Amino acid sequence: MVEEEARKEAMAKSESGGKITYFVVASCVMAAMGGVLFGYDIGVSGGVMSMGPFLKRFFPKVYKLQEEDRRRRNINNHYCLFNSQLLTSFTSSLYVSGFIATLLASSVTRSWGRKPSIFLGGVAFLAGAALGGSAQNVAMLIIARLLLGVGVGFANQSVPLYLSEMAPAKYRGAISNGFQLCIGIGFLSANIINYETQKIKHGWRISLATAAIPASILTLGSLFLPETPNSIIQTTGDVHKTELMLRRVRGTNDVQDELTDLVEASSRSDTDSNAFAKLLQRKYRPELVMALAIPFFQQVTGINVVAFYAPVLYRTVGFGESGSLMSTLVTGIVGTTSTFLSMLVVDRIGRKTLFLIGGFQMLVSQVTIGVIIMVADVNDGGIEERYGYAVVVLVCVYVAGFGWSWGPLGWLVPSEIFPLEIRSVAQSVTVAVSFVFTFAVAQSVPPMLCKFRAGIFFFYGGWLVVMTVAVQLFLPETKNVPIEKVAGLWEKHWFWRKMTSKPDIQ
Repeated sequence: MVEEEARKEAMAKSESGGKITYFVVASCVMAAMGGVLFGYDIGVSGGVMSMGPFLKRFFPKVYKLQEEDRRRRNINNHYCLFNSQLLTSFTSSLYVSGFIATLLASSVTRSWGRKPSIFLGGVAFLAGAALGGSAQNVAMLIIARLLLGVGVGFANQSVPLYLSEMAPAKYRGAISNGFQLCIGIGFLSANIINYETQKIKHGWRISLATAAIPASILTLGSLFLPETPNSIIQTTGDVHKTELMLRRVRGTNDVQDELTDLVEASSRSDTDSNAFAKLLQRKYRPELVMALAIPFFQQVTGINVVAFYAPVLYRTVGFGESGSLMSTLVTGIVGTTSTFLSMLVVDRIGRKTLFLIGGFQMLVSQVTIGVIIMVADVNDGGIEERYGYAVVVLVCVYVAGFGWSWGPLGWLVPSEIFPLEIRSVAQSVTVAVSFVFTFAVAQSVPPMLCKFRAGIFFFYGGWLVVMTVAVQLFLPETKNVPIEKVAGLWEKHWFWRKMTSKPDIQ
């Protein structure tokens, strides 16, 4: 197969010095803290929305409806308890500012480097955490969410690039998947804190304010981060400085092949040109399509039904406040563990294999959850607790599938398939699309759950079929291919070579 031959050829010309140095590990661990910010925010927002004191203070109508439902034991109404536009605005407002911030981050990352973007992300998130923990009204709460969005926007744009560029080719998958692992750690940490603070009257303040801890670590740590060799050559053009950094991160003096790749990639990169216009050129069509498709597919896996609204979902299937938070904690542990397993195997079995396994696993789980809820509705007119336990198990199976496929690979693959000259802007497009559809999902899930009930799971199940097939057909395997050699895979791909082989019409 032509595509496989191209991949093997690129691997044969692999980057010199493939070992992992302590310098690279320390740098990547610190940078990956940006993932903890994102994960913590996802976990904490879903958790506090299930806390009575939080709802009573900021969303009294939702709290009143919840209390009336509890007194009347109107199980059918569980589906619509949290169908409040104001409440979903609390969650999704972050993604409005995140969308804008990630587009701005493209210029910062491209012109000044990955390190300044990581620093700015930490500072903005720190400010948002402080304001959120001290919020006195909904306006303060949403402003805090907007600041958090700026932080997440900058971090999500720059951290995946940083990790991919620092990692040796044969370990790039494992190191880059560390970003999703940190998202999982942040999500799990938020669930643990939520479970403890829900016992306290104003525990929601602790949950929101604790986000300042990872933000402080990232902000201070970013001051000591080295720049990536790719960023150095792009922003300064200093070949000697780039070579010195390459020797340090690869742990060897034999870096000439990789240095040559970087110099050639930099020569194609014009920092004065319109990067967004360059991305639209025909020869970059495969990268543009993937920059749009991968984040879209990642969001329509249905993960946000679980991530944002897991406590709400568990209350819908019959658990109380404490039980729903404990169930969410369990799924958080499963997700983090599965992402860690993905780190161990992604560079051995490849990206496309994990996409296939995870997609099938999530599809079966989604459809089965939908069937259970549908049958329970028909038989009982609502959801009983005995069905709830089955849903918890299936959600864990689903989260495990996401944790070793679309979760980490949704960040890894975009960060490694773009050539240097469009890498920053293409990564911004990827993150911006992710924010747009995360916002759309966050806004639509409560009313969809209220109106379609079990049908929402079949809806996302259908998208899982589409994305699994699309990835197998249109995405080349990038396992162990040096990052500056990935572009050559498109030229040999059975579909994309038709576009990449033709010059742009001026």
